[in-house]
Amino acid sequence: MPNLRRDLGMLRERRFALLLSARTVSVLGSAFAPVALAFGVLALPGASATTLSVVLAAQALPMVGFMLIGGVIADRMPRHRVMMAGETFNAIAYFCLAGMMLTGWTPLPALVSASAVSGVASAVMYPALTGIIPDVIPADRLQTANALLGLGANISRVAGLVLSGAAVVLLGGGWALAASGVMFAGAGLLITLLRLTPSERSGDAGRSVLADLRDGWREFVSRQWLWVVVAQFSILLMAVEAAHGVLGPLVAKQHLGGAPAWAAVLTGEAVGMIVGVVFTLRLRPRRPILVATLLTLPTALPYLLLGVAAPLWTVVLGAVVMGVCFDIFGVLWSTTMQREIPAESLSRVSSYDALGSLMFGPIGLLVAGPVAIALGPRPALIGCAVIVVLASLAALLFPGVRRLRAPVEATAPSPSQVVG
Repeated sequence: MPNLRRDLGMLRERRFALLLSARTVSVLGSAFAPVALAFGVLALPGASATTLSVVLAAQALPMVGFMLIGGVIADRMPRHRVMMAGETFNAIAYFCLAGMMLTGWTPLPALVSASAVSGVASAVMYPALTGIIPDVIPADRLQTANALLGLGANISRVAGLVLSGAAVVLLGGGWALAASGVMFAGAGLLITLLRLTPSERSGDAGRSVLADLRDGWREFVSRQWLWVVVAQFSILLMAVEAAHGVLGPLVAKQHLGGAPAWAAVLTGEAVGMIVGVVFTLRLRPRRPILVATLLTLPTALPYLLLGVAAPLWTVVLGAVVMGVCFDIFGVLWSTTMQREIPAESLSRVSSYDALGSLMFGPIGLLVAGPVAIALGPRPALIGCAVIVVLASLAALLFPGVRRLRAPVEATAPSPSQVVG
């Protein structure tokens, strides 16, 4: 209990509370987007799985393409201002998507353009978010901070997914997308209140962008655990993007009753991520990357269950397991990066992390529609599950993944809480 009170005491610290609030509101907005956008596009006259693939890929490609520049910007400029810009552009993008859906003017080039703006905004914002946490939180409290940020985000995902499913059914995808825009705008306003002193801001404006990128690359490739897991996720997330973005909604529409069923699956995942926070607040594994990588194996479960036509409730339970595993992975991964990577390079290294992890995601989105037409969405989902398992097993072959140990101070809880 004293440890729990100390953890929750971070909520009284103004800067962390502002960061937590902004992140929570932003995720609430983004939680509306998958259901609203997927079923909004699929409901358009003449739309198909390929149409949805193109719109989602238009969001993912710029996010991948601008990620490295986003890392340089976040290491040079005040990170709270970079995050504010990202939230603002996300709000603009979703207001445009909502306007198109509500007015019925939905030419594919316009949908693609608005999605691309959102992708650029995410590319700018993600490296800044990763880098700003050590600017705000002492090193010995990073895992707790990451866990609490995850808790707020996961609660928002649950609320957003439940509400978005209802909004799509009752009001339509346009109003759900408009709600996303309002949330992003609110998050941007909260970020404006976060101030960092000049000593907490990294970067050297006198250096070239290429020099900054080379320095970040050296930091990235010098750590085997880092580039191996990023390579693993480049394959894993290709399968996840295909399954979550296209194949899952297709199976839900064809066999499970549509948007409410898919919202239930996504909600199960979000609930699992909330449960995962309970573990991450106290879990201090000696080998955090080994434990994190092992936990990616069960994330194939919901795709396998969807692929074999299991009942919806079992798919939801599989999504809960996926959520628990991904939450623990995310906290262990972020905390390890923040401890192991120098603060002045953290946003650039995180941009290489994001770029490598996400670079094949657009391929997954683009091929998911044609593969679903050629093979059927359920066999394609089984293929996604196999890809997830094989990528995870391959990562475990590398000694850097298995052997990296956390600092001694990170293993302070009792022996019963030490794993790995």
